[in-house]
Amino acid sequence: MAGEVRYAGFWVRFAASIIDSILVSALVGPLLVAAYGRGYFQPYIDFLRGGHQELLERLLALDDALNRPMYSGTANYLIQYLLPAVAIVVFWIARQATPGKMVFGIRIADATTLQRPSPKQDIGRYLGYFVSIFVLGLGFLAVAFDKRKQGWHDKLAGTVVIYG
Repeated sequence: MAGEVRYAGFWVRFAASIIDSILVSALVGPLLVAAYGRGYFQPYIDFLRGGHQELLERLLALDDALNRPMYSGTANYLIQYLLPAVAIVVFWIARQATPGKMVFGIRIADATTLQRPSPKQDIGRYLGYFVSIFVLGLGFLAVAFDKRKQGWHDKLAGTVVIYG
């Protein structure tokens, strides 16, 4: 059975994450504008435009702007952090995949049984993302080098990503 398994590698998972990021942004962006108005994104726009300012000046201005109460409000945290986390875990529980993974025909499975992971594994996998990204993203890069294409988050949760 192990010989029949096709593990999803780094690049297909990376492409799936790009699709998911675009979809999450399409959901979160309008909600942030609805909650805070169009000015919510102005510090980012100012940073990107930059003009004649040096990069350090632009970074300091962006940091100063992001320390305003608007960016640390309850709605901001709910919309930017909690909503995407819940949506992703709900997709994993319901479909074993996010829309990006579905596009490529890959799914999350229990590493031992190759069946549907438990909700506890799905939640643990999401929390494991923070571990994977903590050290310069090496936990995600591990997918490229692991024989079962597991990132640190997969190893922590006891999951794999497979085709089918």
